[in-house]
Amino acid sequence: MTISVCTLAFGRERHLANLVRGLSRNTVLPDELVLSVMQSDRYDLPDAPFPVRQIMLGGKGIPLAAARNRAATEAEGDLLVFLDVDCIPRSTCIGDYRFHADKLGGLLMGEVAYLPEGATQFGIDDPMFDRIGVKHSERAGPPAGQSARCHDYRCFWSLNFAMAKRDFEATGGFDERFVGYGGEDTDFGRVVATCELPIWWVRGAKAYHQYHPHHMPPVHHLDSVLANAHRFIEKWGEPTMQHWLRVFVLMGLVERDGDGWRKLRDPREADLELTRQQEDQPYASSAWVLEQLEAQASIG
Repeated sequence: MTISVCTLAFGRERHLANLVRGLSRNTVLPDELVLSVMQSDRYDLPDAPFPVRQIMLGGKGIPLAAARNRAATEAEGDLLVFLDVDCIPRSTCIGDYRFHADKLGGLLMGEVAYLPEGATQFGIDDPMFDRIGVKHSERAGPPAGQSARCHDYRCFWSLNFAMAKRDFEATGGFDERFVGYGGEDTDFGRVVATCELPIWWVRGAKAYHQYHPHHMPPVHHLDSVLANAHRFIEKWGEPTMQHWLRVFVLMGLVERDGDGWRKLRDPREADLELTRQQEDQPYASSAWVLEQLEAQASIG
């Protein structure tokens, strides 16, 4: 079995360099790293014991779905491992995915641990990362056994997953009509389920998510979230991202409009401050923001 790692990147040079270093330390090396570059300039990356191919997509917007598809199309491996630019794969990550892929079909979702700011300043250290990395409170943990079926396609998360190239091709890939941020993961999970491919939680295949400031819900991507929410309704006849949209309603950014939502105003600094990841947090939490706003609404 040959293995291609597929990554997409815009900025985040240090994060990407650590991803390459992490892959280079894996006990099972990938046969290649295929990088969809969503900017005008190529990356200057550390040396690696496997080929690294940079596919230049230009610097127009954030074509997340198109970038993942392009990396998968260019990849030559039998197994595709998708890692976001912020990820450092644990030294056993690629080997774990190979182990599970030998036994399971469909889509495999590995573990993710979030690192605090400054965690990588002294280099890559799996035991330390295991101690200080935390599971996202809004994501499932590893299964009790080696693997467990995931029966809710909405749980799919493209940060760290793998599937055979033939299975990926059978789905048609990510829907490139989803442009910018939001909805493309849930849509792909729905497509995988519709194709009757199993979705699995797998133990191991762990990636460490490197700290970077972020907003949750992604109020800074309000326009694309709204556009993609409407696109999902048109395609599937039902909404998605409802927890984010509920927050946006409570913030006064949008309102319900028939079966969809209508934008009322652009985000202000107070909205950004409410959703901004704080320096002492390894991740931003939509659930926390929603809880605060629901509490305020009940008092009002």
